[in-house]
Amino acid sequence: MTVGAPAALHRRARVRATGTVQGVGFRPYVYRLAGELGLSGYVLNDAHGVLIEVDGPTRTVERFLARLPAEAPALAVLERVTVEELDPRRAREARPAFEIRPSPRGEVPDAPVTADSATCEDCLRELFDPHDRRFRYPFTNCTNCGPRFTIVRGIPYDRPYTTMAAFQMCPDCRREYEDPVDRRFHAQPNACPACGPRVRLVGDDAPDPIFAAAVALRAGAIVAVKGIGGFHLTCRADDEQAVARLRARKHREDKPFALMVASGEAARALVTLSDPALGLLRSPARPVVLAPRVTGASVADAVAPGTAELGVMLPYSPLHHLLLADAGLTLVMTSGNVSDEPIAFTDADALERLGAIADLFLLHDRPIETRTDDSVARVVPLAGDSRATLLRRSRGYVPASLPLPGGAAAPLLACGAELKNTFCVAKGERAWVSHHIGDLQNYETLSSFERGIEHFERLFAVKPAVIAHDLHPEYLSTQYAHDRADEHELIGVQHHHAHLAACLAEHGVTAPAVGAIFDGTGYGSDRTVWGGEVLHGDLAGFQRVGFLTRVRMPGGERAIREPWRMACAWLVAGLGQSVPVIPPSLTRRVPERAWDQVARLARSGPASPITSSMGRLFDAVAALTGVRATVNYEGQAAIELERACDPHERSRYPIAVGADLVIDPREAIREVLHDVRGGVPTGVIAARFHSAVARATVEACARAAEMCGTEIVVLSGGVFQNRTLLTAAADGLAARGLRVLIPRRLPPNDGGISYGQAAIAARRLALEGA
Repeated sequence: MTVGAPAALHRRARVRATGTVQGVGFRPYVYRLAGELGLSGYVLNDAHGVLIEVDGPTRTVERFLARLPAEAPALAVLERVTVEELDPRRAREARPAFEIRPSPRGEVPDAPVTADSATCEDCLRELFDPHDRRFRYPFTNCTNCGPRFTIVRGIPYDRPYTTMAAFQMCPDCRREYEDPVDRRFHAQPNACPACGPRVRLVGDDAPDPIFAAAVALRAGAIVAVKGIGGFHLTCRADDEQAVARLRARKHREDKPFALMVASGEAARALVTLSDPALGLLRSPARPVVLAPRVTGASVADAVAPGTAELGVMLPYSPLHHLLLADAGLTLVMTSGNVSDEPIAFTDADALERLGAIADLFLLHDRPIETRTDDSVARVVPLAGDSRATLLRRSRGYVPASLPLPGGAAAPLLACGAELKNTFCVAKGERAWVSHHIGDLQNYETLSSFERGIEHFERLFAVKPAVIAHDLHPEYLSTQYAHDRADEHELIGVQHHHAHLAACLAEHGVTAPAVGAIFDGTGYGSDRTVWGGEVLHGDLAGFQRVGFLTRVRMPGGERAIREPWRMACAWLVAGLGQSVPVIPPSLTRRVPERAWDQVARLARSGPASPITSSMGRLFDAVAALTGVRATVNYEGQAAIELERACDPHERSRYPIAVGADLVIDPREAIREVLHDVRGGVPTGVIAARFHSAVARATVEACARAAEMCGTEIVVLSGGVFQNRTLLTAAADGLAARGLRVLIPRRLPPNDGGISYGQAAIAARRLALEGA
């Protein structure tokens, strides 16, 4: 700018960029863009995002503002760009062309933290280039990839606030870090073999620990591998004995193991992948993708017994890429824990808890700040929509914020449910749903829940004034909320209303809608066990307009672990007999005395709560058909019943939907029993039952929508993880001209409950203040 130049020809502006703009190379991008255009000014990270000041010819500044969002780095998510005009006459003549300034300290953080991102192609080329100084270096990263959330301790996202703080960059890495044209310009985890973290194989002093671990894997060993968000237990996937040993040591009888494959082509040898599913598999989030298994896939039967799908993922860290390349085969890559405990994420914890499982430990000395499980997703095309649906939202997605419709009048915390727990903190227009915590049924998981809340409250500067919680008085998440009641207002939220609200809020819908909310267990407003509900409501409230016929759960929670009990209860309800005859599918699995006792419980009621659970109905049919009398993990009976479905069967059982929208499957249960006794193939029975439930769901929801004056129907709850049911119900509703919403960015299971609680609490606060 020359002295005395007309102000109209010159422009000086302050630009605020908010969203996911830290840890994604946004500052170096701005630096290069401003430099290319010859603008002066500065860019810096602060507690609210990225702050930019530019000064130069008016048209040039306009070009800068136009290109800023359009050419942003791939990992950046710009939620908002605001521009404040400044007086161009106050620009300093001696200002450098453009500079990156240090982040200010002491501000209240409000900037989203970036999720961990899979190794980019540029870093992969270096990793496998023998002439590169980072050849086979397992912590290679740049501004476009690498760990973020799992190493962050505070905001702004700068190296001193990460677990990389203890590693001082060598001169070569420092030059890269400070060079604006380098890919590692201001890459906070930047490191190399000379100055960064290192890998070691416990009990083996091999010069190349990763290659030695791969050799052991090829020989049938079980190796505990420290990754980005915690430990995996791994073995070769085609070795039946190795997989069986892993199951026995881990005390995980049947629940499927995830697989890690070297490439998309290798994945397609195991599962059928549509183009959208392949894109999901290769995305920077690198989730475990569930897809139909290929007949004859080269994996041990013990990897995923009783399921029609396999869960596959690609390597997402340099260490994984090296291990897969050296092993040269598909690996089981399952969570590093025992049974239902949280995954291990510190070396000491892993050595103690996994010592009886793993033969070897592949460790590294970069600390993990937050343990984070692998995310799980699938693609289910509905009415031409082939977007992913998350079944577990964790590494690669967390802690990206979700919008909170209407905003929160006060900072709040939502504690989530008991199973598949997540929590959520929110303020203003943003909500941050946590990584997958797990089932709050042991001390370790509860401690992880409490530490996670402390971390999120600190990370996002949320000091909650309000805490939302489930109505179930025995949930540990509810008890946690009540333990903090002295300092906070508590808002109780009904479980299935939270499911409905989570889906509505995710889609930005504030209007009332009908929702079929089907799951296993949820505490109802009438203090019975709900789970097959047709609701009408919005973010503020709801009414129950329909439900599944209620029966007893003989023995309470034992009926969840022993589906034959629900089969007995439904036969009592369907046949009207005090003690129905044991069906032939269960005669050798259930003692006659136990059957008689459970039948009496199903009629008398002691220790047998009333339930309208759709999940328990699926359990009953799975037991009646002989698919599964007892289960080893949640949802196992329904998963195996779905797998049994004959895809060629077109008939269905009758399920009545009464004038009061009560879904009554008793006649269907009688026909299932008739077909079981008549020797009808299990696949035919399973297909007829699935079709019947879908048809009844469509009928109940369509009638409810007409009665309530809405065209929006939500399908949510854990039962809708069933692909067969979901597609049939969604297609049927769409054919009736209804708009169908399903959870996409959050799971349909209880992993989305906390977000629904937050949306409801925020709406109720808004109404109170209106």
